[in-house]
Amino acid sequence: MEMITGFSEKAAADFALVEEAKKGREKAFTSLMSRYRDPVYFMIFKMVNNSTDAEDITIETFGKAFRSLDSYTPQYAFSTWLFKIATNNCLDFIRKKQTSPIQYDSAYDNMDNIAVTLQSDLPDPEETLIKRQKIEELKDTMSQMKPRYRQLIQLRYYQEYSYEEISSELNIPVGTVKADLHRAKTILHDMLTKTGNR
Repeated sequence: MEMITGFSEKAAADFALVEEAKKGREKAFTSLMSRYRDPVYFMIFKMVNNSTDAEDITIETFGKAFRSLDSYTPQYAFSTWLFKIATNNCLDFIRKKQTSPIQYDSAYDNMDNIAVTLQSDLPDPEETLIKRQKIEELKDTMSQMKPRYRQLIQLRYYQEYSYEEISSELNIPVGTVKADLHRAKTILHDMLTKTGNR
């Protein structure tokens, strides 16, 4: 399959890995997963505000993407296609969570006594409040981190910078960016675990 011109070097490398993965090369799957696992997880986490759900949806996203590689066309970068799958999985998850079954007590024939819960596109006020609290708790936890680690997480997962862009922004080697970012994630995870927010 011929790739559309105009792709970045990163997108071109992704395309080559996708072609290898289509041939069943395990290493290509692993490379794609290691490139995008963290960005996909943090995007999902921002949508669902629950680390366990985010982990499950991340795994489901990669499973769905890898099963559907034959349907991927290089009209879009692989990352665009993957994040679209992740977003759709999140939206499906949120819809399912918001849907409650209709409750009917057969002991009552009077329509006034039927409790009906309908799905609403509007977020539940209590849910919205809980989400806001979780976001605030995450921000509060991050504010307790060393500025260097906090900045790395913000650049990578909130502003979606590449490792190379972070390296250029902070004027440090790419290897240092990766090592420090790994350390920052470990620290944040430990802090969230201790405060019971994970």
